[in-house]
Order: sequence, then C-alpha cells, then structure tokens
Amino acid sequence: MYVKNESKQDMETVMNIRFAREVENHVKRFAVSYIDAVIAVCERYGIEPQVAAKFLNKPIIEKIKAEGQELNLLPKNTKLPV
Repeated sequence: MYVKNESKQDMETVMNIRFAREVENHVKRFAVSYIDAVIAVCERYGIEPQVAAKFLNKPIIEKIKAEGQELNLLPKNTKLPV
C-alpha cells in the first residue's frame, strides 16, 4: 500500500481549514462570540491560543478584531474625514 507523503505546507493548510471550520461550527452551534469559540476549540484540542492564532483565516481574524473593538479591548480605527 502506498501512502502519499504530504508536505509541511499541505499539512498547515489542512490544519488552517479544519481549525477555521471548527471555530465557525462552534459559533453557529452554541451562539457564542468568535473569541469564545476560538478559546473553546483550543481547550478541546489542548492547543494554546497563541499557537492556534496561526491557524485562523482572515475572515475569522476580522470578526475577532470587530468583537474586540466592540468590547473596547482593541482601539477602534477611526479616521478623520479629509
């Protein structure tokens, strides 16, 4: 039986997709914030949030940023009209 060797980049891509899918499913299933969903998925798999950060895709990062701004955990991006 032949087993295909996957490159490190392929494995990271699979992890990114799988982790993002887990986070999205958790948000939908339990009606929680993205911040809470990431923490819950990290706890489920025994992953530190700092390590899991590299598995997040851009849409989830943007949603977490918006939640952080709404909760005043991050500064809001306000620009003066020019």
